[in-house]
Amino acid sequence: MIQRVTVPGLFPPPTYSHVSVVEAGTKLAFLAGSVPLDAEGELVGAGDPVRQAEQVIANLTEQLRAVGSGAAHVLSTDVYVVSSETAALSAVWEVVEASGLSGGPHSSTLLGVSCLGYPGQLVEITATAVVPEPTGP
Repeated sequence: MIQRVTVPGLFPPPTYSHVSVVEAGTKLAFLAGSVPLDAEGELVGAGDPVRQAEQVIANLTEQLRAVGSGAAHVLSTDVYVVSSETAALSAVWEVVEASGLSGGPHSSTLLGVSCLGYPGQLVEITATAVVPEPTGP
């Protein structure tokens, strides 16, 4: 159902694939950016990109669950981190790796940006995932 390709002629990526291919007719979910807010709309992990990444992953997991999908079905992500320091980006990527999202491995882009939509927000992740057909009763 999902073909993940690491292109032999390109530099091998550490924990993601260059391309994910899905056959036509597969149900896809395009997830809005998952943000580090709790159910009451409060920012989680003020000043801490790792804690915010953990909350973002938890919220992303809920988004996937709501449509009958999961981390193993994620095809692609864009990971945004408010920082110009590669150490901060790497710390957030470690949270992504530990979450199972990179288990495919999936295709991903990791970006350092100047700001995100909510005051104090340091991390946001968008995703595209396959929604598998339900299996039996």
